[in-house]
Amino acid sequence: MNWFGRKKTMVLTLGLILGLVLAGCSTASSSGEESVPGEAQEKTQEETQEEALKDMLDDVIGQVTVTEEGGLPCASVDVYAMTTAMQLKGYGERAKEAVQAAAEEILRLDRLLSVGKAESEIAVINRDGRGPVSADTLEMLREAVRVHERSGGALDISIYPMMDLWGFTSENYRVPSEEEIRETLALVDQTRLVIDESTDPATVTLGEGQGIDLGAVAKGFTSARVAQIFKDYGLTSGLIYLGGNVQCYGSKVSGADWRIGIQDPGNAAGIAGILEVSNMAVITSGAYERCFTDQETGKTYHHILDPSTGYPAETGLSSVTIVSSDGMLADTLSTACFVLGLDGSTDYWREYGDDFEMILLDEDGTIYLTEGLEKKFTTQDHKVKILYRK
Repeated sequence: MNWFGRKKTMVLTLGLILGLVLAGCSTASSSGEESVPGEAQEKTQEETQEEALKDMLDDVIGQVTVTEEGGLPCASVDVYAMTTAMQLKGYGERAKEAVQAAAEEILRLDRLLSVGKAESEIAVINRDGRGPVSADTLEMLREAVRVHERSGGALDISIYPMMDLWGFTSENYRVPSEEEIRETLALVDQTRLVIDESTDPATVTLGEGQGIDLGAVAKGFTSARVAQIFKDYGLTSGLIYLGGNVQCYGSKVSGADWRIGIQDPGNAAGIAGILEVSNMAVITSGAYERCFTDQETGKTYHHILDPSTGYPAETGLSSVTIVSSDGMLADTLSTACFVLGLDGSTDYWREYGDDFEMILLDEDGTIYLTEGLEKKFTTQDHKVKILYRK
């Protein structure tokens, strides 16, 4: 099944209903060879329709709907941006204005950051090797540098050439040869990036042949920005769903915590447990999110690459969920901690975890929970071990 079959169904109303069917993994060859010109097979009708629909859905805001819940106006809107189906829901007298403004901000950030949009700041830097960055991009770069240093390089935004090699940027999936991995790995080194804040605007310069991708930072930054917009419009509560990123603005209208389901990587249709929180971002990175299966070997490869090897990270974890009031921090750490594995993530949390908690699921189905979530998380089907500070 291809990319279009991997996500959940999303309905966007723009004078018509656009269906997105998105779930599962694709297939690819392990030969490391790209298709030879003239040998491409004719596209199926389904593939042609899917490509056309994807073009139509590039950055789309659906119709804002308004109802009433708990005596307050409740506005919601579906958005498709950052190659992700999203939904925003806000409660308050200005809820309709707030969710519309938030949706427009999401699209603005997507145009600013997307590696697939030729005139985005990141695409220009990747193309020219150097370029100016706005205050928003600079803030994300600073966070990426901080987590890179603290994690010993587990988060590395210069992973982009390697992601491209595997086909995760183009959806033309393949297993590269060892030689290709070795050559491309020489480009993965975030310390070669030069961020010059003495200029106005600040500028970023890459090493020769390098490329960057803020995908491990951008959605967390975006969800935090949406929460700020909700606050600016005086909303009392809201829920921000950006794919695997959930940000809870305030509590439910009733005053109760939001109940967030944590997906079970071993059961795409089920959840591993329920987390009850308010005013928190709950952001998950998992091996099940974006993946493909090699049709020759039957092995599945996921998109979370280890910057030290160039291969999908194999640390015994199937998913990492970070819980923090800081959406951008939660996003960066969900990726970094997946690469660090159980022991590395635990050490990181014990040293730097004053502002975040973790839910780690290993490949055997055991859940490791940091002590701050012990009374906020419940599960019925999984063994739970609590991680304590020493």
